[in-house]
Amino acid sequence: MVTLHAFLVRRPDLTHEEFLEHWRDRHGPLIRDTPELARHLVRYEQHARLPGARGGTPGYDGVAVQVYRDWAGLAAMLAEPAAGMMVEDEARFLDRDRLVVVFSEDHRVVVADTKQLLM
Repeated sequence: MVTLHAFLVRRPDLTHEEFLEHWRDRHGPLIRDTPELARHLVRYEQHARLPGARGGTPGYDGVAVQVYRDWAGLAAMLAEPAAGMMVEDEARFLDRDRLVVVFSEDHRVVVADTKQLLM
């Protein structure tokens, strides 16, 4: 598995709430409802920054997590003609110059609440 962790920053002309509205209600559904994009994903998660002092690192509005079966799956998604729609939509709410992306190929679960996982 290959996991993309994208640390997102909103465009400077948007509020955090406007950013979230677009990311959750437009961008996420665009990817989910476009079979040419969604078929390459194992999972796509959106994690919004907590508001206020508990919000973590200032300046970041959220973290997107996309899981692919392998690097070929990620490359195949980006090669789809529909990927252009995704990139165009990102320009509507993201400050791409401040975007930080980290890739990981494996993970290790250190603690897991098995009762919570079964819910």
